[in-house]
Amino acid sequence: MTEVATATDREAIIQAFLARHGWETATRAPLAGDASFRRYERLIRGNESAMLMDAPPPREDVRPFARLARHLGALGFSAPAIRAEDAASGLLLIEDFGDATFSRLLADGGDERALYELAVDVLIALHRLPRHAALAEGLRPYDDETLLTEAFLLTDWYLPRVMGRPTPAPVRQAYARAWLDAFAALRTQPPTLVLRDYHVDNLMVLKDRQGPAACGLLDFQDALAGPAAYDLMSLIEDARRDVAADLAAAMRHRYATAFPELDRSAFDAAFAVLAAQRHAKVIGIFTRLCLRDGKPRYLGHIPRLWRLLERALTHPQLAPVAGWFANNIPSERREIPSCPPVAA
Repeated sequence: MTEVATATDREAIIQAFLARHGWETATRAPLAGDASFRRYERLIRGNESAMLMDAPPPREDVRPFARLARHLGALGFSAPAIRAEDAASGLLLIEDFGDATFSRLLADGGDERALYELAVDVLIALHRLPRHAALAEGLRPYDDETLLTEAFLLTDWYLPRVMGRPTPAPVRQAYARAWLDAFAALRTQPPTLVLRDYHVDNLMVLKDRQGPAACGLLDFQDALAGPAAYDLMSLIEDARRDVAADLAAAMRHRYATAFPELDRSAFDAAFAVLAAQRHAKVIGIFTRLCLRDGKPRYLGHIPRLWRLLERALTHPQLAPVAGWFANNIPSERREIPSCPPVAA
């Protein structure tokens, strides 16, 4: 009864929000969910459409999305315009970018290289901005503490599941020391706006816009101030789809040639460290999504993540981290963790 009442109460809040902003009679069509607790609906009112973001507190907070959307829009990038906001209730009414996600276009045989070039060009345009312009006010730094907290998702969720016991404290401490040594390579990189989930599922083609603005941006509420290599790495070392080596190399070259003064060696070291950290983190996240949230569909990506992680670990900057993995997760344990069925 509690769950039904909660859902009913939530629906009443949504109806009141839509009524306040003139969308109470709109046709509502739910969209497929993602890995978060957010939910989306497309609203149709005559010839108009909009998107409802339902992000119920306290699990979600719409304020970072709204703030970053306005910031990106002011910089000339295509984040959805905010039409109405009720932060206390976790509701936003935002611009509808349509259905042309990069993922959908690629599945339909779209021009893969052109799409990736557009995504890279957005990053080039963003990273060419002066630092004070690119960084939104109050943006937190992507510092060692944050990076390490994320990396611990592997030792706190994945490792206990595949090893059958909690991660011993000395093993976890050695893991932290190895990462902190590797993170030194990141401090040489000037901070910029890092969108943090920059990949084809979160990008859209907007046919009525030109240049970098032709790329719609969907998921940026977790943005931080950090190394420029992160979003490029997130794009071409995608957790959910294979990116051919020649395409990935071409995109790295496209980005690097746009910055003639770029220290390639330092950038490559930062790229490798960020790649290893992200892949370790996401292995932990996908395990947690199954065990805690009852979402097992992401587990199938874990073999790809291990391949990407192992490749990143070959960089000399990651030697201590590679040693930790060799000592603590043997190759036969680098597997898809078992996930119990969710109780009905």
